[in-house]
Amino acid sequence: MSLPAPGVIWNSLPTPALLIDGADLVSEVNPAAELFLNISAKSLRGQAIGERLAISAPLEEIFARVRSNRASLFVNDVEVTTGEKAPVQCNLQAAPVGEEPDRVLLVIEPRELADRLGRASMVKSAARSAIGMAEMLAHEIKNPLAGIAGAAQLISMNLSGEDLELTDLIVDETRRIVKLLEQVEQFGNVRPPEKKQVNIHDVLERARKSAIVGFGAHMVIEEEYDPSLPATYGDADQLTQVFLNLLKNAAQASDGKGKIKIRTFYEHSLRLRRADGTGQPLPLQVEIIDDGPGIPPAIVNEVFEPFVSGRENGTGLGLALVSKIISEHDGWVSLDSVPGKTRFRISLPVAPKES
Repeated sequence: MSLPAPGVIWNSLPTPALLIDGADLVSEVNPAAELFLNISAKSLRGQAIGERLAISAPLEEIFARVRSNRASLFVNDVEVTTGEKAPVQCNLQAAPVGEEPDRVLLVIEPRELADRLGRASMVKSAARSAIGMAEMLAHEIKNPLAGIAGAAQLISMNLSGEDLELTDLIVDETRRIVKLLEQVEQFGNVRPPEKKQVNIHDVLERARKSAIVGFGAHMVIEEEYDPSLPATYGDADQLTQVFLNLLKNAAQASDGKGKIKIRTFYEHSLRLRRADGTGQPLPLQVEIIDDGPGIPPAIVNEVFEPFVSGRENGTGLGLALVSKIISEHDGWVSLDSVPGKTRFRISLPVAPKES
């Protein structure tokens, strides 16, 4: 039986997919579906899909409507399980296959991955818009602030007591705002990455060694590296800055006394879908995990936006810079946070062979 597309395309699909024949039996299973369902294609072929999987949707009716109407059918918020693990929320798409009236392609998209990719895309867009406006205003605001600070210092020369404390407060606060604006300008002046083949573990070790002699000196930093990871394609200095920012964020969340875990692994099915319909595999995964109190729920979906911070004196630019750099490396960053465990994940492409 021929596949609906050349075998190399079928095997490369990042989303779990099954081919259903006219008797509602499974005829083909792609590798992504084998991985997601944890069932081999051999054991699924020739079986009714309901014999091996529990799917909370009327599949027979869905397949019948697709065959009758010769049109795709979408079903959202469906639970899928093999009975050996907890159900996973998924979206289903059933579509007719070419000119063959009986065969149906069933695509299973885990909701967690779809939501994470969509959230990451929206966050990056918001970050670019907000910081662009801030860059335009920063230079114009710095000049009058310098004048205010200078005037307050002149006034303070003839004051004492509480009045002097007030002018000192004016000077201190204007300097603090100027420093913040300088960080905004620095954020906006990040040069485009000079990309070449980079061993991600070399980058992580540079960041880790800097952390343990500085802000992470009293923390336990564990590594769980996959030594088989291929090189990524990026700017080593900028990627080092990304991981330093994430390690510093984790250390500050734990007041410098907790535990941080750095984990790397390969996930061949992860693929970023862009708004224009194109996509790119992002198989290289780096996770920074801390055991701090977690990010406040009110801001957990906004932490990559400029000036959003869960700390009283935080500038909210560290994670925005992470988002900007990773976006320029054609990767994406995601976050999962609950009390006692916060995990940032960076997903990056593999370096092309020609590099």
